[in-house]
Amino acid sequence: MQHKVIDSQDVVIRFAGDSGDGMQLTGSLFANMSAVFGNGLSTFPDYPAEIRAPKGTVSGVSGFQVHIGSHKVSTPGDYCDLLVAMNPAALKANAKWLGRTAMILVNGDAFDEAGLAKAGFSGDPFEELGVEDRTIIVAPINKLTQDSLADSGLDPQSILKCRNMFTLGMACYIYSRPLDYIYSYIEGKFAKKHPEMVSPNKKVVTDGFNYAAAIQAIPNTYKVEPAQLEKGRYRNITGNQAVAWGLIAAASKAGVPLFCGSYPITPATSILEELAIHKNLGVKTMQTEDEIAGICTAIGASFAGSLGVTTTSGPGLSLKSEALGLAVMTELPLVVVDVQRGGPCTGLPTKTEQSDLSEALYGRNGESPLVVMAASSPADCFDKAFLAAKIALEHMTPVLLLSEGFLGNGSEPWRIPEMADYPAICPPLAQPQEGPFHPFERNADTLVRSWAVPGREGLEHRVGGLEKNHFGVLSNDPDNHALMVRERAEKVARVAADLPPLTVDGPQEGDLLVVGWGGTAGHIHTAVETLRAEGLSVSYAHFSFINPLPPGTDAALSRFRRILVCELNSGQLAAWLRSSLPGHEYIQYNKVQGQTFLSVELADAIRRAL
Repeated sequence: MQHKVIDSQDVVIRFAGDSGDGMQLTGSLFANMSAVFGNGLSTFPDYPAEIRAPKGTVSGVSGFQVHIGSHKVSTPGDYCDLLVAMNPAALKANAKWLGRTAMILVNGDAFDEAGLAKAGFSGDPFEELGVEDRTIIVAPINKLTQDSLADSGLDPQSILKCRNMFTLGMACYIYSRPLDYIYSYIEGKFAKKHPEMVSPNKKVVTDGFNYAAAIQAIPNTYKVEPAQLEKGRYRNITGNQAVAWGLIAAASKAGVPLFCGSYPITPATSILEELAIHKNLGVKTMQTEDEIAGICTAIGASFAGSLGVTTTSGPGLSLKSEALGLAVMTELPLVVVDVQRGGPCTGLPTKTEQSDLSEALYGRNGESPLVVMAASSPADCFDKAFLAAKIALEHMTPVLLLSEGFLGNGSEPWRIPEMADYPAICPPLAQPQEGPFHPFERNADTLVRSWAVPGREGLEHRVGGLEKNHFGVLSNDPDNHALMVRERAEKVARVAADLPPLTVDGPQEGDLLVVGWGGTAGHIHTAVETLRAEGLSVSYAHFSFINPLPPGTDAALSRFRRILVCELNSGQLAAWLRSSLPGHEYIQYNKVQGQTFLSVELADAIRRAL
């Protein structure tokens, strides 16, 4: 058979194995290499929920999906073109994600009687899964790695840990990836602390590449040209990194210190870790003993004149609810980042979901309104974190920024911006004046109170959890309480004046408008583009701002007979829209599986709605 190099616009690769097989590193390297090459890119790490599930079992499988394209890529892809399975359990757990013409590369050394039994196979695993018609590459990767490094001087256990690099070399051959980036990474990772590992790792990835080139089981290789992206300097970035950098940029623009008080929680921990790296930029971080202490230290920092930040996921947001009410009552600038995961309770700690929206909107006692917004992609996390801080600082209000496990851990190319292109941030800092300072006197247009940093003569004042009047004096007066409740709510509502209007992509009126929020943006956009290519007329709008809703929302929805709301929960945005903007016909498409949407299932849902 004559070997062919096929030009392809898109390929999706899924690396899967035990948690100790290095599949996250392998996928990250392939993704970063493709980003340097110039491809459009989207990734989706898929971690097991258990810390260390039994080795070789389906519950312990860790995966990393990479979608590269010769254009801007919006999703990690629905089905993969290559599945790398390091053991039978990885094959079993991921066979459902195989495309019809996919290749399967398995580590044949792991497909022994014991490995097959642990994964629950009784016979031929490919026949049992119904994938025997795919191109199957069975390579003795353990033995090949051992042969490659026989003269390296490494112990047997260290040699076997390099087998992920052998599979990476094979994947690089199949998809015509240059190895220069991998060599550079290996040198950077090991040169200082473990220089003895540089040559073995470079050798094993090269041998994997050459082995793939020599065998007959791979009929074709594929080439994905660089994407025509907007000119600029790019890097591959995860959503959690982007959140951290957006907050740093906002604090710099505002000229205030940045403080983050947080308790580690999956999948938000890496935001705290990233912020802790940047002490040279004036960032202060504190890993607290619990979630309540995390938000309380952030509120204290905000009272003292810093941009206060705390990061968490759903269970931690529940614990922060009382202190969030304190931030609402004191009207201090605070950003709370919630990287959502499957719930309730501990739920699915490593899986993605959008099920914290109702908690974000309503999860506090009393009348306790705050700004709720959501990021739509890993790169967008930078812009939304910047905007969340800008709104918090300029409107003196807590802002709850919703991200998702898919966004926080996933990555895509990010065009590094010029900070001169970002707007100024102007906190309403109080200045000494004649007479006493009244902490809750408000700007007539925005209802925003002034921010008085402690320690300045003439700005002495009290704020706290008990109701006060405009002078900062404790008050149980019924009329004053009613007034303050109205003003706090109206202040949040008036944030809408600073938001961009809701835009509709496609026809501006018709039978159906598809809407979504947060990290569903890329999947819905891809589904809509697929339907348009079929000749269907489809309109689409995406919500980044949920409370308050963006200007023009009611008018935009009114131009359509029905609204299809797509979200990864049981209908929380749909419920919010029904209560906020009644009079429209809302229908729902929901998924609660701890997984992202597939573009194909969204396209089918839209066809049915049409």
